[in-house]
Amino acid sequence: MRTHHDPSTRLVEALSAADASVRLRAALESGTAADPGTVTALVDRCAVEPDFFVRDMLTWALCRLPAETTVPRLLAELASDVAQARSQALHTLSKIGDPVAWPKVAAMLHDEHDEVARSAWRAAIALVPPGSESGLAAALGAELGRGDHDLQLSLGHALAALDEAAVPVLRAATSSPDPRVRAHAEATERIRVDPDSAFVLSVESAKRVAALGADAVRE
Repeated sequence: MRTHHDPSTRLVEALSAADASVRLRAALESGTAADPGTVTALVDRCAVEPDFFVRDMLTWALCRLPAETTVPRLLAELASDVAQARSQALHTLSKIGDPVAWPKVAAMLHDEHDEVARSAWRAAIALVPPGSESGLAAALGAELGRGDHDLQLSLGHALAALDEAAVPVLRAATSSPDPRVRAHAEATERIRVDPDSAFVLSVESAKRVAALGADAVRE
């Protein structure tokens, strides 16, 4: 017999409906009810939900539940083989803000999947304990030069959010032999000092420098 703590069959079915509006409504209803028994259904859906707005509502619904119920389940999700499961778990943990999540979030900063790494960077900024900013800056600095423009901008914002703690890391990176790392560090320092500055031009410059370097090697 199903107890009142178990998610209803109707909710589970609605969360996997073909119509995104039905799934959105189900997530909204779940968050409104805030029944801890829905945590597994909500977390499981986060791993496969294709619609951004539904995922956002799923996160909201999870944030409505007690942290002692959601956080252990989300931390377990970080070991998933599914990249979206890891990414969404990190995103939700950043919204919940429970400091117990910090060690496992910090361990995800170099995830091989770009979206997971991006979520980890953002979550780390939200959860970094006082006094650990310099260590986080060093870990994030190791990712300078990674990925496309959007990924580099995300990392730049994360490092810029650490402000003075990021300065030594960025200064050292401007002397890197890798032109992409140098340009990424310079662009990040620019947005740290002036958030309205032109990050895009710096990244495009890095691509040109990298291309010139590749041509020189071929010659």
